[in-house]
Amino acid sequence: MTLPNVSSSGKHQRSTYKLIERLLGAAATSPLELLCTLVQDVVDSDRLSMTGGRLWQLDATADEYILAYQVGEVEFLDGGTRRHVRDMPPMAELSKNRIVVVDGDNAHGHRVYSLTGVGDPVQRPSGTLYPYALAFTAHDHTDEFRDAMVVIGAAATTALRNMKQTHRETLLQRDLDQAWEIQRGLVPDHATSFRDYDIYGISVPDSVVGGDYFDYLHTPGDDDRLGIVVSDAASKGLPAAVQALFVSGAVRMGISFNTKITSLIARLNALLYDTFPLERFVSLFYCELTPSANGLVLYANAGHCPPVLHRHGLGTSVLLQPTGGILGIVDDQYVGVENVNMQPGDVLVMYTDGITEAQDRAGTIYGESRLQGVIADACTGSAYEVALAILDDVQRFAAGATYSDDRTLVVIKRRFPSDLSAALPAAAPAA
Repeated sequence: MTLPNVSSSGKHQRSTYKLIERLLGAAATSPLELLCTLVQDVVDSDRLSMTGGRLWQLDATADEYILAYQVGEVEFLDGGTRRHVRDMPPMAELSKNRIVVVDGDNAHGHRVYSLTGVGDPVQRPSGTLYPYALAFTAHDHTDEFRDAMVVIGAAATTALRNMKQTHRETLLQRDLDQAWEIQRGLVPDHATSFRDYDIYGISVPDSVVGGDYFDYLHTPGDDDRLGIVVSDAASKGLPAAVQALFVSGAVRMGISFNTKITSLIARLNALLYDTFPLERFVSLFYCELTPSANGLVLYANAGHCPPVLHRHGLGTSVLLQPTGGILGIVDDQYVGVENVNMQPGDVLVMYTDGITEAQDRAGTIYGESRLQGVIADACTGSAYEVALAILDDVQRFAAGATYSDDRTLVVIKRRFPSDLSAALPAAAPAA
């Protein structure tokens, strides 16, 4: 079988495209700078036949092109010269043909004048216009000259699109960095304590920012309770981070007014319902630690993953099931309050579904049973050690998997009296 020969025109186009790509590779801070540099480089190139060049920029409000740059053997025009499309027939013809080639004479003798539209076209009363027009002159009208114009227009348009995309990505990254700084400022210190409770929390977003959120909430003027909240927004990325920020502010404000748990969650639900018309679903678990001798813990579970309460004395675990639905679905969602007692050595683990719904390479779910097993094995350690054991196990389980999600944990352990004594500083010797 005989393969067809590659045409000389195709070879020339590829060669020209590679050259133009290199010319467009120079650093530029704006589309105008990029194209001005391109015009200069094309005219200076020994491999191309252009003897002069101009760059025109569209003023779309007036259907006029403004002379932005000129170099080489071209009829001199003052910088900033404006031409209406109707006064420049080749410009008007660009709406039908992206490449226009005209034979003519000027002060330098016979010249071939070419014009190519660059950038994504816009619709104007005068027709389809391009944001920029590159004009070049040459001595002869050859196939190579027209091929070069085709390649220059296509490559320059691609370069402008890439520059715009890079600019968008830079702005997005800046916004994400700012969002990350804000979100990081909302997250409390990992470790805290309340009376005989040892507490450790951590949130690991799947991307730069995430929808998971946890907080330790101290009521002003009330040292007899500590609120702990874990929530998970249904959306992903930046929208989820916005919801997490919203939930954080609303919960903190509610706590500052000594709002009851049921009222706090009801108001938060109404705010979410009114504020986020799309992807407004948020699950949340809230509990309050009290100074009672029997380890009373009040809690409300708004459609959230059921926290695991490991009973150290019994070696068993119970799940704190939802006491109401997910927030934001309906405007009058009711979430009740229940209670449990934590004995010394008991461990309560609050988490988001990025823990239990983690998958291995085969798609197997991590699950609640495995989580309970890890907690049982690590329960004699501190809250930090339990959290570390869980995260390490989930990480190893999900290594290499394609699915991932934000992962958040808050571990609460009620310490034994002996642990408290050991933690106290030694008494100063008597004088």
